[in-house]
Amino acid sequence: MTPIAITLQRNPQGRLELTLADGSRHAGVTPVRAFPIAAPEEGLSLVGSDGHELQWIERLADLPPAARALVEEELAVREFVPEIEKIVGVSSFSMPSQWQLQTDRGPARLQLKAEEDIRRLAGRTHLLIASADGVQYRIRDTQQLDKHSRKLLERFL
Repeated sequence: MTPIAITLQRNPQGRLELTLADGSRHAGVTPVRAFPIAAPEEGLSLVGSDGHELQWIERLADLPPAARALVEEELAVREFVPEIEKIVGVSSFSMPSQWQLQTDRGPARLQLKAEEDIRRLAGRTHLLIASADGVQYRIRDTQQLDKHSRKLLERFL
């Protein structure tokens, strides 16, 4: 594994600035994952303010530690996907329904418009749930939920 010869830093405005191996500097860089759910550690593009790719990164681990930390900070802001830890309750089993949740980001409410808004990913136990307000919620493994949460969820699957 050869480290990628780039430098990332924050400019005075707090935006990412990329210096490539040829010495060219680019301000307002945005990291974008190719596969944020299926392969979050692989395939990352650093995109310039004009929307064009400046640098392709095969694996996040290929970045120097300081650059990797900056990229992960930016991605955390960009990819807001709370993980559901517990389904506290649902308003009804017909659509639309309001869900009360406990997530890794704290308590939340989501409105499920239709059963099609629950998508299975990477097998049978990994779910992505789209709320009516556009927020995506993730359940990494339905089997890790408590019994009450699994029972409520099964009514919608």
